[in-house]
Amino acid sequence: MAEKKNWAEEHNEEEVEVSYTEEAEGDTAAEGGQDEAEAMSQEELERLCRENVCINCPEKQSMDQEVLRVKADADNFRKRMSKEKEQYCKFATEELLQDIIPVIDNLELALKHGEQVEACKDLVQGVDMTLKVMLDTLKKHGLEQVDVAPGQAFDPTWSEAMAEEERDDMEKGLVCQVMQKGYKLKDRLLRPAKVTVSKKCEN
Repeated sequence: MAEKKNWAEEHNEEEVEVSYTEEAEGDTAAEGGQDEAEAMSQEELERLCRENVCINCPEKQSMDQEVLRVKADADNFRKRMSKEKEQYCKFATEELLQDIIPVIDNLELALKHGEQVEACKDLVQGVDMTLKVMLDTLKKHGLEQVDVAPGQAFDPTWSEAMAEEERDDMEKGLVCQVMQKGYKLKDRLLRPAKVTVSKKCEN
């Protein structure tokens, strides 16, 4: 009887040990799965989540459209700011150059009257050299004279007609005389050239 009891006790102990072993292995597997989940990168988790999201889900489609709209608005804003910055840098000197143009007019007027006086010959030469240097300097900053000359077709884009002249030697609508030079900053008109325009004589 004692031998049977000992045998039963031994087998019970073995079953208990096996049970403990299985529980330990289960705990180890669970810990391994947890460690594996923790080891998974954030990018992989996001990828797995995206793969399990319904493509035709209305909420997802709405969110995707909103993301695209925000990206488009941001891109348009960036382009607009870049263009405004470019325009500002391009025409930053506009007001200064507009104030300098009358100075050029006065120098040209002084040359015109000084050329008629022989005693002012040296002075006229100095003023002429100064004016040329000034115009060359301003040209480096984008200021140029409007290309208008007698005989050219009148262009209201760059010129302003102050009067009409009856001319037999010219076709209608041509520049007869440039009364005041025009100036432009790159492709922007600062002051139109003031001209007279030809018209046919009335018989």
